[in-house]
Amino acid sequence: MSLFLFLLVVQAIVAAALVGVILVQRSEGGGLGIGGSPSGMMSARGAADFLTRSTRWLAIVFVALSIALAALATKATSGGTTSVESTLDRTGPVQTAPAAPASPAPADDPLADVTR
Repeated sequence: MSLFLFLLVVQAIVAAALVGVILVQRSEGGGLGIGGSPSGMMSARGAADFLTRSTRWLAIVFVALSIALAALATKATSGGTTSVESTLDRTGPVQTAPAAPASPAPADDPLADVTR
């Protein structure tokens, strides 16, 4: 269970980083142009390339962690006494509604109480 918890925390960190990297990018695919030099890694083009690569690798890690967590969750539930089942297949205690108190018999004319 500790491996599952560790991978879950790592996936939460990767998801937060992925959201941050995506929000930093401009909609045209370029970065924000962080940095002062017009050439080099932190130019507008260098930042865009870095952010694009970061997005790609973070997405790959996120999908891989999702698959691993799903496999671990399925293995954990099928190995024990409980198994994954449909909600429709579950049986449980049936609760019935309490009996309503007897109400007086309705009048013959439903509009008799309406004043005009």
